[in-house]
Amino acid sequence: MDTALPAAERVYAHVKHAILDRTLPGGQLLTEGDIAERVGVSRTPVREGLLKLQSEGLVQLIPKRGALVVPVSPQEVEDVLEARELVEVHTARRAWPARRELTHRLTPHLLAMRRAAAAGDAWAFSAADRAFHAEVVRAAGNDVLSALHDSLRDRQMRMGVAGVAGSPERTAAALAEHEELRAALGRDDEDGWVDLVRRHVRRAGERLRAVRA
Repeated sequence: MDTALPAAERVYAHVKHAILDRTLPGGQLLTEGDIAERVGVSRTPVREGLLKLQSEGLVQLIPKRGALVVPVSPQEVEDVLEARELVEVHTARRAWPARRELTHRLTPHLLAMRRAAAAGDAWAFSAADRAFHAEVVRAAGNDVLSALHDSLRDRQMRMGVAGVAGSPERTAAALAEHEELRAALGRDDEDGWVDLVRRHVRRAGERLRAVRA
């Protein structure tokens, strides 16, 4: 952890990472004292960090008890997947005019996905997958949608995305789809590209549901 960060930001980053990789599962109660000890800070920045996490819907503060890691409900899964499709399909079309530059920007993320798949590193694969999609969303030039997409991917990460990447078959399927997405940017078919993005997001949702079933 970067000790140069303000104490509240260190708390926020530490707890958020543990929630996203499900080290801290939904339903677990966190106490300010335990977090302060783990991160090496006083209780004041712990409260500040937890407030930020609560604003993102990751924890629920309980007076005099601590913070509850908010469990993921089946409805939240469906809501996040629906919102992600709306954002990514819209931004895919907006990003089309910048497709040549976007192709180059996607390349390092695709390479990172290949390396992670070969190494069997589910967390690194998920991170590279997320970065790949974030590039497409950013290429649309809407900072609000980029921030929304980041929030949606945070919420999706804790739904078990690493479990998807932990299956060699699902990893291979996801990697092939990302290869196809980048290749589609080189063709003169905007509608085909947008439809490919839509189908990919839906397949990702199907893989996630299969892991959670």
